Amino acid sequence: MAPPWLRRTLVAIGQTLLVLFVVSVVSFVFLKLTPGDPVTVMLGSDFSQDAYDKLYHDLGLDQPWALQYWHWLHSFVQGDWGQSYVSHQDIFDLAVKEALPVTLTLAGLSLLIALLVGIPLGVIAAVRRNSWADVLASVTAVGGNAFPSFFLGVVLIWVFGVWLGWFPTMGYVSPWQDWRAGLWHLALPALTLGAWYVGLIAAVTRSSLLEVLGQPYMAAARARGEPQWRVIWVHGMRNVLMPLVTVIGLQLGGMLRGAVMTEVVFTLPGLGMMITQAVQTREYTVVQAGIMMTALLFVLVNFIVDQTYVLLDPRLRKK
Repeated sequence: MAPPWLRRTLVAIGQTLLVLFVVSVVSFVFLKLTPGDPVTVMLGSDFSQDAYDKLYHDLGLDQPWALQYWHWLHSFVQGDWGQSYVSHQDIFDLAVKEALPVTLTLAGLSLLIALLVGIPLGVIAAVRRNSWADVLASVTAVGGNAFPSFFLGVVLIWVFGVWLGWFPTMGYVSPWQDWRAGLWHLALPALTLGAWYVGLIAAVTRSSLLEVLGQPYMAAARARGEPQWRVIWVHGMRNVLMPLVTVIGLQLGGMLRGAVMTEVVFTLPGLGMMITQAVQTREYTVVQAGIMMTALLFVLVNFIVDQTYVLLDPRLRKK
């Protein structure tokens, strides 16, 4: 009989594959129902009916939808994602090698900002409850949640990019090639995307820590003479990690969605910009690839979060 951890892993992999299959079917059908004809976009404004019919047949658009989906799925799982008829690039290279690293870098930096700012704010608000620090942290949390990312991005561009001239308003430099220029270009986009999560993480940290502060083991740690910082950051935060990881895992999918609008506002060449441009030019294969990449990232994050529970709570290892 397989050990429990192997069974859980196999079940999680099966659920992941099922979710990806459902997403692929639904997105494929909805893209087919989308108004517009990719053939006319590819041919331009001047073409003959024979040229239209030939390209329509070459693309397989005259076949039943079920057969088109099967051909696409068979090629997709083999890594043959087709070629963009606008940029003439291989779609796999365009999505995985060029766009995906930009989105992951932006999301990772945004999450880092949210954690570095949100967790200390939540701890201060919980430790100094009903004080001016608690009010300031609460106002910051609510303010971060109140502004839509696209509006906040425009405000940051106007203030720090146009008025003060501190940061560039568009363009991208990979931090992995030039970390100074890369962080300089990503500062405003990362702050825009991470601002909403600062408030969320601060609120979760505050509410979770307030429940922990009155527990007997916290009083016992104080009675042993341990310093306050150790009582809070070691004993207290250890029990806050579970709800915090849960919220972060659930909201990372939202962060990927938010990255779409942020990349468009700041013209970053990530998955969001790739999907947006592909929708405008009716490149359904590129849109489908972008949707599948986003879905794969979402389910992988949830899978990692599920595995993290076992590391954070030893009691789950025995089940």
